[in-house]
Amino acid sequence: MIQSRPNKSFQKKMLNPFFFKLFLLLKLPMAFLAGLKLKELTDDHAVVLMRYKYLNKNPFGSIYFACLSMAGELASGMLAASMAFKSNPEISMLVVGVTFKFTKKAVGIITFECNQGKEIYQTIQKSIDTGEGQAIEALTVARDEKGDVVSEFFINWSFKVKV
Repeated sequence: MIQSRPNKSFQKKMLNPFFFKLFLLLKLPMAFLAGLKLKELTDDHAVVLMRYKYLNKNPFGSIYFACLSMAGELASGMLAASMAFKSNPEISMLVVGVTFKFTKKAVGIITFECNQGKEIYQTIQKSIDTGEGQAIEALTVARDEKGDVVSEFFINWSFKVKV
């Protein structure tokens, strides 16, 4: 049985601020412009930061919902990517659905945290074991500087072995 595993070199590269900015610029330019930063990336969780600024604001004096959604997706996506990067067999990953809830105005520094690394890993492993596509709903919680929940993002990821 072939197994996926978190790629430690991928995690280390992404945690390098220069490399992460270069990655965003080349692969996710809107995330680069919005000012997303990767604060933590382990096998279990990922933390992404976004600061309220001119390029990600809305007319109501807070961060635009699309920018918040982008950061919410990136937190779970970094976990998934660290497990799918250079895996054998290759894994295809795709967002197939998004649900979100906004509970408070997002101003200041917002922290997006996804703690479902183990579940994402198990879903990818099940896809490898069965040869069939598998899906998971990953939760990312966004909090402001006071620790209050600003929003919750339910990102539906699909994983499939590439053929």
